[in-house]
Formats: sequence, C-alpha cells, structure tokens
Amino acid sequence: MGETRKRGRKPKAPASTTETMDFQYTSASNATQTDYVAAQNDVFSAANDSVATAAAAAKNDANNPPPARRGRGRPRKSEAGHMEDTEPHAAASPERRPYQNGAVVLEPPPQPVAKWESVAARVVPAMDAVVKVFCVHTEPNYSLPWQRKRQYSSSSSGFIIGGKRVLTNAHSVEHYTQVKLKKRGSDTKYLATVLAIGTECDIAMLTVSDDEFWEGVSPVEFGDLPALQDAVTVVGYPIGGDTISVTSGVVSRIEILSYVHGSTELLGLQIDAAINSGNSGGPAFNDKGNCVGIAFQSLKHEDAENIGYVIPTPVIMHFIQDYEKNGAYTGFPILGVEWQKMENPDLRLAMGMKSDQKGVRIRRIEPTAPESHLLKPSDVILSFDGVKVANDGTVPFRHGERIGFSYLVSQKYTGDTALVKVLRDSKILEFDIKLATHKRLIPAHTSAIPPSYYIIAGFVFTAVTVPYLRSEYGKDYEFDAPVKLLDKHLHAMAESTDEQLVVISQVLVADINIGYEDIVNTQVLAFNGKPVKNLKSLANMVDNCNDEYLRFDLEYQQIVVLHAKAAKAATLDILTTHCISSAMSDDLKT
Repeated sequence: MGETRKRGRKPKAPASTTETMDFQYTSASNATQTDYVAAQNDVFSAANDSVATAAAAAKNDANNPPPARRGRGRPRKSEAGHMEDTEPHAAASPERRPYQNGAVVLEPPPQPVAKWESVAARVVPAMDAVVKVFCVHTEPNYSLPWQRKRQYSSSSSGFIIGGKRVLTNAHSVEHYTQVKLKKRGSDTKYLATVLAIGTECDIAMLTVSDDEFWEGVSPVEFGDLPALQDAVTVVGYPIGGDTISVTSGVVSRIEILSYVHGSTELLGLQIDAAINSGNSGGPAFNDKGNCVGIAFQSLKHEDAENIGYVIPTPVIMHFIQDYEKNGAYTGFPILGVEWQKMENPDLRLAMGMKSDQKGVRIRRIEPTAPESHLLKPSDVILSFDGVKVANDGTVPFRHGERIGFSYLVSQKYTGDTALVKVLRDSKILEFDIKLATHKRLIPAHTSAIPPSYYIIAGFVFTAVTVPYLRSEYGKDYEFDAPVKLLDKHLHAMAESTDEQLVVISQVLVADINIGYEDIVNTQVLAFNGKPVKNLKSLANMVDNCNDEYLRFDLEYQQIVVLHAKAAKAATLDILTTHCISSAMSDDLKT
C-alpha cells in the first residue's frame, strides 16, 4: 500500500544561513555548498516569478485589474529568517509608470541589501591582496636526530603588504623546504623566499622575485587596534573549498593571550568569527577595509563555539619594524623576572608598602638577563616607564580597560632600556634596565637548526627542547613526560646563555652496553666528576678523555661506566649497523 499523504500545511523548509556574494562566503554555521546553490536557485526562481506576474498584469485592462491572489494560512518565513507575507508588497512589485500616450512601463523593483553588504563591499578591493600559501615541510626527527621525517604539504593564507612583501603565520612555513604563493583568481603559483620567521609572535615575512606577481595588486593597509564589539571580517583559504572564504564577527575580548606556537604571551584579539584550518595567516579587516590583525589560532573545546584569535596590529607592526630596523627578526624582549601579586594587605605591610603604593613583588630573576645584578628578589615593582603597576600586575590600557604590564615590555625592542621604579627596604629606587630576549633552559623552538646529538658506545646524547618532548611523548607531553624534565621545563632557569639540559635519549643495543638498555631520557649531570654544561662540552670531554674508564653521573643517582678504548672502538660498528653517517651532528664539529 502506498504512503498516505495527510492534509494540512506543508512542512517549513529549514532556514538557510548562507549569504551570497560574488565570492564564496562561509558563515559561522558552516553552511554547505549545496545550501549556497539552493539559495541561489531560489533567488533566480523568485525573480522569474515576479517578471511573469508583471507581464500577466500588463496584459489586463488598466481600468479593470485582476484581483490580487492571497495565499491561505500564516505568512511564511523567508530564508533570511524574518516573517514575510505571501502577498507581494508594494516595494517588491514592479513599479508602473504611465507614459503620456497611456502606455505602461514596468520597472524592476529595488533589490534588498543585506546588512553586511556595505561592510563587505569595502573589503572587496583589499581581498585581491589575499594569497594562498602552499608549503612543503621537512621536519627533523627529534627522536632520531640524524634523520628527517617524511615531507608533507600544507596550505594556508597570507596577504600582501607594502615593500613587495607578504605576511603569513610562522607555523605555516615552519621547517619549510619550498614555499609557493597563488593570487586570487590566478592559476599560477609563484616561488617565494622566506625573509624572516618570528616564532614568538607566529608571523613570517615572505617575498617573490617574479615581478609579474606584484602586478595589479594593491597592498593591504593597516588600521588601528579595534574596540570591543567592532565588526571584523576574516578572509582566507580554509578547508572545505579552493576559493577564497570570508567569515564575519565582532571583537569580543582584548587581552594578553598565550600564543600556542610561540609559547609566549602577547597582546591578542578574541573574535567570534569562525577560524578553521587553512585560515592561518589570513587578514582580519575592519569595516573600513583596513587590516586589524592576522588569524592564527582557535579554541577547540566542547563548551566553546566560534572562538578565534587574531594577532593585532601592535604585534604585527613590532615584527615589521624589528625586521626593518635590524635586517632580521630579533624577537620580543622580556624584563627577566618572575613576580607575585600584592593583593593581600598583610603582604604589602610586610614589604614596607604605604597605603597609597601599589606594585608586584619580584620572586626570581633570570640569571641570563643583562641587568640581573640591579634588581633583587623581594623588590616591589612600582612602575614601568612611568606607568604605575597595580597590585594584580595590570596597567591602564584604554578607557575602562586594564591589561598585564608585560604588554608594556613587549612594546619595546631587544636592546632598549626601560625605567623601572622599585621599592626596596621601604626606599624607592630607579633603574635603567636593558631588555633582552628570553633564554630558556628548554627552548620552545630550534628555528632552522637541526637537532644536536652525540653517540658513544650506543648511548645517544641530545639536548632537550620542546619539539623533542613533543616527539617523544606526543601532544600531551606536559602530562606524559618524566616529572623531572617537566619540572625543569616549567620552572628551571638557565644559568648561562649556552647552558643546555643534556639527556641520554636512548641506548642503541650492543655488547658494550649490556645492562644499560632501559636508560631513556635521563639527564646527564656530570662526566668523570666534571659538570655537564651543554652537549658540546660533553662531546669534547669524552673525545679528549685519557682516563681508562668513562663515567657518566645521571639523574636519580644512576651511573654509567664504560671502558674508554672499548667504547670508542664499538661506536663505529654501532653506527654502521644503524646506518648513521656520523657520531655527532655538524654543529658539534666546529
């Protein structure tokens, strides 16, 4: 028996959230291309119906027009979501204008304008400066540092700025082998040269030597830092299609953010526009068509939706001016201290602070900071460059807003000085502090330098870095790595600029190292009674050792003892067995 159709109203079609323009538009709800085509067909069919109705009306006698047909039931919802009556409105009907001879001329009705169309129209000229970035990456194998991983390809976004340069994200070209750019509407990919990579701020600068690439394109102009609730439009080439894509939203937060790629904290914008894979490096425009940021990361959480982050113009301009000033990227400086909030009134009294004084207490000072001898633990920082610091570590930012005082530090350049006012033993002191970049005991990045290693008797020694921990323990290395390494990663400070944390990464099994096979990622503290400062010093001490035995003191009170001559003789056979070309990396040979 066939399906029985019940009488009644037809089910309402689902509302479409896709808005059409002359380019692909991806809404926050990620509408599919099928919705886009269906909406477009609906527009065309509605236009044809109105023309047909107008033609039929023209054939009727002007003095005896046919009665207007009105549909039954409630007004139906349009695709835009508002209630729309089925009876044609006057504004939507063709306008009838009589000529002097009595003829009637039909004119098309004015087309409705979407509320965002005026904003998008201003963005359109700047969209031609948005390019697609194709990169081939060859990442080092940090667990087997004498090898490289299999190469892979990625695509992201970028945009053209003045001086024949292109900006994109640093993680978009990390460990690059080849970078190519393609302009909007073009079928040609142009080879690009990487000028600078800023790991902390996650920005990279590229250029193209082919003059044809720059023809007919106007560079993007930068705007001021937007305010809360200002409209932003993110343009790029995310997953889901090959053409350019646009998402729109508003600025929902401005604060110091954690930059995932750079492992730093800098000023950032939070927006509610969708930022997906491939959007990285694309510009965020304001309603004037000026760039106010670069899309670079988003928050993926079960309790959060449409939270994207944008690198704001102050950080971008710092990167550009740093490159123009020094001919290379030098980084964002730090003050070189760890501080504690002074919100507790008893703590402030104990530090000798008066009721009208505010500031933060210095807990520790980086030994590698250029002016570490000027400041002391328990000093209270009262102001930085004349700006008073509150008890919670914030400073005035804009009207009604406060921000962490590290923002003031990040506005400086490497080598700049800052006037710091501190309270020490109830006395106010002022120091001109020279600012420098951060030297971490466990670096967050290795730039373009391959990982260092040294092999003796099957023992693989290497220096610990964040990429190494990620290679060994995966993305959740902060939970799975050994506690001793994590403690040093989070809290230890380098005593000198060349200090490294050296570990035995693994043991390549051989007769010479029987009984030591289970030693993995254990720190090397000393060799033959001498402290190990870095990997190069360890390699030099082992190669120049004239003692009968090699003794390595490890963490957890472990020791490794090898016969010196036998260890060096066995090394060559082990290297041959594992197809390793050299017992040490090239940087240790110099």
